Formats: sequence, C-alpha cells, structure tokens
Amino acid sequence: MPAPACRWTRRCGPEPLGLSPPQLRARALACLAQREHSRHELARKLLRAWQLAAAKAEEALPDDAEAAVAALLDQLADQGLLSEARYMDSRLRTRAPRLGARRLAAELAQQGLKPEGDTWAEVQATERERAQALLHRRFGELPPPDPKERARRVRFLVSRGFAADLAVRLVEGNRQ
Repeated sequence: MPAPACRWTRRCGPEPLGLSPPQLRARALACLAQREHSRHELARKLLRAWQLAAAKAEEALPDDAEAAVAALLDQLADQGLLSEARYMDSRLRTRAPRLGARRLAAELAQQGLKPEGDTWAEVQATERERAQALLHRRFGELPPPDPKERARRVRFLVSRGFAADLAVRLVEGNRQ
C-alpha cells in the first residue's frame, strides 16, 4: 500500500476523487476539530484539498470553487464554528510566552487579522515580564560577562519580536 499523501488521508481514509459540498464541509470540520483556524488559513486548506481532489480525478477545478469555499466559511461562521476572535485568542495564548508583541502582530497579519481585544491588551501589558522570563529561562540568572554576550542576549530577544529598547534595558539591568 502506498504511503498516504497527506495527514488527511492518514486520519480519514482514502481521499475522495471528487469533492462534493458535504465532503468539503466534512474536511472543514475535521480541520476545526484539530484546532482553531483563521478564515484565510481554512480557505487556503480547503481550496488546496479541492485542487488535489480535482487533479486526482483528472478534472478541472470549478470556476466557482472560491465562491463555494467562501459560502461554506460564511455558513460555519454563522453557526459559530469558525471564529477569528477565538483563533486570535488561541494563537496569542499559545505563542505569547515565547514571542514579543511585534512578532505576534506580524503572524496575525499573515492570517489577515488585526491584533485587538482583551487578549492582545494583556499581551502588550505583560511584554516586559514575558521577555524577562524568556531571558532567564534561556540564559539563567547570571549577568552577561562581556559585551559580546550582552549583544547575543539582546539579539535573542529582538529575534523573538520584543522591542530593541526593551531588550537592551533588560540585558543591561541584568548586568548590574
């Protein structure tokens, strides 16, 4: 038996040759059962699955595929199964302990979302504490012994999306 082409086939059996609306909905629900998805991300996954199914059946992707996916996503959102606010909260809660506000905002922007809400306000309010915890978890309590090590620690925090001035203040404060 050949290896499955994707996670979907490993989890749900062989891929259907055509992708009917009930199958498209089932695929969307299977994705949402795993974790929250943004509208943009779920649309991309569903269109890709439809393209693969059409290619396997040696058919062309229907002209109204994007409209059908958009209608399905509207229906899921109306039923409360697809929520960008829930996705944003979930994403922020899981990624915030390791990343700064700038990096989180960039990741959300890639999904077509604008950071807002209570969770975003909490992320911004705890920026210093999260950076300090990350710095201690990575480098311990000892102050940096030389300028090269200080620069390394600052680069580490900046690469995680924390503001450069905050990173410098934390590393310099840790030196004293």
